Amino acid sequence: MNPVTANRRHFEDLAVGESIELGRVNLTKDMIFTFAREFDPLPFHLDEAAAKASLLGGLASSGWQTGALSLRMLVDSFLSGIAAAGGLGFSNLKWRKPFMAGDTITGTATIAKLHRSQHHPQWGVMELALDIRNQKNEPVMTMQLANLVELRNPEAPL
Repeated sequence: MNPVTANRRHFEDLAVGESIELGRVNLTKDMIFTFAREFDPLPFHLDEAAAKASLLGGLASSGWQTGALSLRMLVDSFLSGIAAAGGLGFSNLKWRKPFMAGDTITGTATIAKLHRSQHHPQWGVMELALDIRNQKNEPVMTMQLANLVELRNPEAPL
């Protein structure tokens, strides 16, 4: 057994339908400006007047910043406690409502599917449905994530 993951939950410990509360993140103007300057330097992320005149109607995070902050909440609340080996990708990413300066996001990750790898018996695939909402319980972002998770007993039958 991998000594790094020995005390973590493994694939066999997970159940479809399990829902994980992700915590909270408060978004400040400084967070938006810092991220936008480095990764998404569009005027409506860097200038309050431009943001107000834009489709967003005010200063909002980049969708990629919303994704990064959501991933951080997921790692802190769940992935750091399981024998996760890394992500396989995401699908159905939807930015449903802007994450505005002063807003707070929270969310849930629900295990939607679990299946063993047919070619790599030491791994299982966990698919998560991520639902991120603001302080008004309005949907901000949704997506499906797939992660590899180590099996405690890869010799067990499929």
